[in-house]
Amino acid sequence: MLSRRTFLKAAGICAAAGGLSLPFYGAAARRRPNIVLIIGDDISMQDHGVYGHPTIKTPHIDELAAHGLRFNNAYLTAASCSPTRCSVITGRYPHNTGAPELHMPLPKDQVMFPRLLKDSGYYTAAAGKWHLGPAAKSAFDRIVDSSPSGAERWVQTLRQRPKDKPFLMWFASYDAHRDWDGGPGAEPPLPKDAVVPPYQVDSLPTRQDIARYMGEVQRLDSYVGKVVDELKDQGILDNTLIIYMSDNGRAFPRDKAWLLDAAIKMPLIIHWPEGLATAGMVSDAIVSAIDIAPTLLEAAQVSIPKTMQGLSFGALFKHPKTTIRDYAFAELNWHTQYSHMRALRWKHYVYIRNAAPELSNMMMAKLNRRNAPWMELLRVREEGTLNPAQANVMLRPRPAEELYDVKADRHQLTNLAGQDKYQAVLDHLRHILDRWTAETGDTIPSPELRTPDRYDRHTAEETDAPFNPERRDWAGKARNAEKINAPGPQCSDKAAVIE
Repeated sequence: MLSRRTFLKAAGICAAAGGLSLPFYGAAARRRPNIVLIIGDDISMQDHGVYGHPTIKTPHIDELAAHGLRFNNAYLTAASCSPTRCSVITGRYPHNTGAPELHMPLPKDQVMFPRLLKDSGYYTAAAGKWHLGPAAKSAFDRIVDSSPSGAERWVQTLRQRPKDKPFLMWFASYDAHRDWDGGPGAEPPLPKDAVVPPYQVDSLPTRQDIARYMGEVQRLDSYVGKVVDELKDQGILDNTLIIYMSDNGRAFPRDKAWLLDAAIKMPLIIHWPEGLATAGMVSDAIVSAIDIAPTLLEAAQVSIPKTMQGLSFGALFKHPKTTIRDYAFAELNWHTQYSHMRALRWKHYVYIRNAAPELSNMMMAKLNRRNAPWMELLRVREEGTLNPAQANVMLRPRPAEELYDVKADRHQLTNLAGQDKYQAVLDHLRHILDRWTAETGDTIPSPELRTPDRYDRHTAEETDAPFNPERRDWAGKARNAEKINAPGPQCSDKAAVIE
């Protein structure tokens, strides 16, 4: 006899689809957990010891994974700070939040999971980086800022909470966002310890810059350790659900503000002794950042609102081999420069569609700030010695479509979109992305109304556009996507048997 799981897979249905419930509470159902959500800033998944970095020191984050659940295929919905945070807090895609571009505030009528927790009896506090706009502050009982790390008052916030309520702590660091401060705890390692990807220039200036970034990642790790120690001292670690993630990848060429894995594949670690089946679990399931809100609500035994497009991945807390979704989607809109790119992960493929391939993607290059990795690429370009991977960073026009096998091509350097043997995969992913676009109300801004670039794409010099330009049109606006709750495709149908 087929198990329910086998039957569902045979029918092409994900376990979480169609209103099915896969409870994961077990003994933890007797009491609701405390929740600590820790968000690193501009940190790629691979820049942690537990995810394979050979020299970076992240012992406290590694320890969370050793006693928790580590995800290997968790995807963000954006490669940009504020759109990601708006997605996490609402469980919605960026163009469905009404804030798909950098620095756009979350509209006041969006449903936020911290507010639902607050209304159900949780104490909610946010400490560190904000970047959500003024309306989201209503979801929290207390908001605390600090610098330069953003984590300096996390422990204090934990100590000052009311002791008669479960709590949510939204802990968001500034580490490791440019510019690096190199302060206490963020001292950079030696340049020789930096790992330089093939699409950047392996030079001393680049290595020094990467080392400074590594120092801030290591400082964040130290604050994660302080939070865990405080939870232990208060005797509440076992029933505290800690979730560690980052908002997008590191701020380097072809990383942040792109839609490759270095930008949108996030570190995601769950630590919850009372809620996980065992310690040290690893899941290769595809999950999305929009799944975090419904997962935390389900853990807190709060109803998941229909506005949330994500799925709870709580079933993985007991059964990490379970499939929750087959597809994860991401988008890149304005991030100092206009863009309209969409990415789709399915099996071991990533498909990227670019609605403005005539534009280069020199995102984050700012001549006035003299950031070494971009300056080194510009220097080597002038010398005429760029290798093919480095030249791709500055390519113009860009491909309208890209397809990568992320199992065989970790750095996503070989575009398979033009190869006949991948035509069936390409056709399937085109169809799925078309459906997602139509069902979720995604749109392409009018060329004459799109947000202007702050930096020239060829020279990296400042334009006359203001820091936070006026928004006249943006993804989803023409279809009022803020009001659309449809999640788009989540699971393959039974015809999608393609390798």
